[in-house]
Amino acid sequence: NRIKKTSSNLRVINTEKAILWSEKKLNIELAQNQKIAIKESIDKKLHIITGGPGTGKSTITNAILKILEEVTLKIYLCAPTGRAAKRLSEITKKKAYTIHSLLECDFSSKGFKRDENNPLKCDLIIVDEASMIDTLLLYHLLKAIPSNAKVIFIGDIDQLPSVGAGNTLKDMIASDKVYFTKLTEIYRQAKDSKIILNAHLINQASMPDIHTDKNSDFRFIYLEDLEEIEKKILYLVEKELPKRNFHSLDDIQVIAPMKRGKVGIENLNLVLQNTLNPSSKPLFRSGRRFHVKDKVMQIRNNYQKNVFNGDIGKILHIDTIDQRLDIGFDENVVSYDFSELDEINLAYCVSVHKFQGSECPCIIMPIHTTHYKLLQKNLLYTAITRGKKLVILIGTTKALSIAVNNKEVLKRYTGLENAIRNIGSKAQEIFLPGF
Repeated sequence: NRIKKTSSNLRVINTEKAILWSEKKLNIELAQNQKIAIKESIDKKLHIITGGPGTGKSTITNAILKILEEVTLKIYLCAPTGRAAKRLSEITKKKAYTIHSLLECDFSSKGFKRDENNPLKCDLIIVDEASMIDTLLLYHLLKAIPSNAKVIFIGDIDQLPSVGAGNTLKDMIASDKVYFTKLTEIYRQAKDSKIILNAHLINQASMPDIHTDKNSDFRFIYLEDLEEIEKKILYLVEKELPKRNFHSLDDIQVIAPMKRGKVGIENLNLVLQNTLNPSSKPLFRSGRRFHVKDKVMQIRNNYQKNVFNGDIGKILHIDTIDQRLDIGFDENVVSYDFSELDEINLAYCVSVHKFQGSECPCIIMPIHTTHYKLLQKNLLYTAITRGKKLVILIGTTKALSIAVNNKEVLKRYTGLENAIRNIGSKAQEIFLPGF
């Protein structure tokens, strides 16, 4: 409410002229609903843009940046995770921060140096992958934003909510107090992608098109036997996909709905480790094996090491004398005592939740009725939208149908929606229909 009510530092601009100017500068042609989203983001102090894959969120982000850079002194781009921040930076060609680093995480207090008494010095903040922000992190972020700054949240409310408590993006929209634009139209360049078309079909509770040719970016492989599914995953990762220039570790990510079982995360990690990175001298800790060159994931925030839940890296060195190992992440190399290895899991296969906000050239996911408790529409939708070039589902059409038709999402009683509803004046919804 404080941010909404306080006027912005930015000078008033003619948004229609500015949008035309951005089209020329970026050499793009914006659709009418994209122009509306940009106009609302420029005109409103606090605005949300939500939409699925292929609806133009990245294009809109770049156009907004191009325009507001001309009238803005300081802009911050941020996202909840390191991988999401890296992706935002790749899209915009500008520096993007994790929210933790932007708020200057204080590992000694497990708090943040930036708050209402020491706010960020900026005129505009753009927050990407906003559906992943939990209630506590949103609270700290909003406290640190100066009253005169403009804030734009960008995300997809149909994905899984944050790992932590809350469902913040959906709650802000449901409150009817925050201006938002909902994008539903799929643009020309995205219409050739079966990944995107099937994601939207799934989101509408319709069965995806699984009868695709070998050159399609979406494949469904029908297998019922769990052992056969496991073997197929190993064959794809080790042999077939590398022939198509997908690197087994860097370009392929296996994700699964459940931890246990033949095609669960734990077993697939073991068999993929043995297949892709066998070792005669493994490190054994707490019943787990670690090898040099293993693909691993940080599974909880470590403020002191500046690594966070969901960060993926590779083991570079294991020192059995000093009982330490080094892991290379995107931005830095981090050392761990052997006693700290409970913070690390193998990441040849990860959960959908853990990979949210990340992307990979190729995604492989087993989908079987043994996972029926977790076969949900938003989980499947989130999973396949992680793939950039190829998505392969392996399993049964019955399991796929269960997921598509299971709209039940565990209700999160956060109180945020009502809290927002009870402050400020009613906001206007701008809904943009698709085809």
